[in-house]
Amino acid sequence: MQITSQQLAELLLGIARAQAGIIQGLENEMAGVRSGRIIPALQNVAHLRDHPNPTLTDLPARVLLGTLGRAVPDTASIVRDLDRLFGEQAAPAAAAAPAGDAPGLDFSKPG
Repeated sequence: MQITSQQLAELLLGIARAQAGIIQGLENEMAGVRSGRIIPALQNVAHLRDHPNPTLTDLPARVLLGTLGRAVPDTASIVRDLDRLFGEQAAPAAAAAPAGDAPGLDFSKPG
């Protein structure tokens, strides 16, 4: 199965909306927990100060932070980030060993 950047972006956004619902429930029960505890922890995990552009590890936390704000992130911006991140990861691997020179990782065929 292959998943597209669009599908992954929609999945990340859906998960973030579910997490935002949980956070809203906590806020309803314990006033101030969202702004006093959860948002600062998410900002730390998202590396907002360290990385101007999200890494693949930072992206889910940043999507969640976006859903907690006033402007919910749009799928197109998440797709752009995913395409940028997957493009950066694919380039070094392709440059390291050309396809014809390396034995590959297909273990279904005898070597």
